[in-house]
Amino acid sequence: MSQTPSELRYASSHEWARLEEDGTVTVGISDHAQDALGDVVFVELPEVGITLAAGDEAGVVESVKAASDIYTPVGGEVLAVNEQLEDEPETVNADPYTDGWMFKIQPADANELDALLSAEDYQSKCDEDD
Repeated sequence: MSQTPSELRYASSHEWARLEEDGTVTVGISDHAQDALGDVVFVELPEVGITLAAGDEAGVVESVKAASDIYTPVGGEVLAVNEQLEDEPETVNADPYTDGWMFKIQPADANELDALLSAEDYQSKCDEDD
């Protein structure tokens, strides 16, 4: 069974969002998603400084099995990307919730997090999909 940290919020498209103490939101893909993709070989991340709306395509994760779009779970300005993933995309497989984060965003409306799934609801969705 995949890990689903309870402090995170989840999009039905398998991204997670963590509200940080400074009000920014860190985004990555869930353990369930990286497991379904298999060995990640390439990650394309959004440009720092661009503004995205919730649900916009923010990048791509490519694995030995498939390529999958990454969507931003909340709208706002992209503040940072995880440059480590350029040289070490496999970090997404090894540690999707800490070292394998993808980008940080300054949310235009932090209340958008409330529309995301709780860990329990996300896990139930994943169990239904399997």
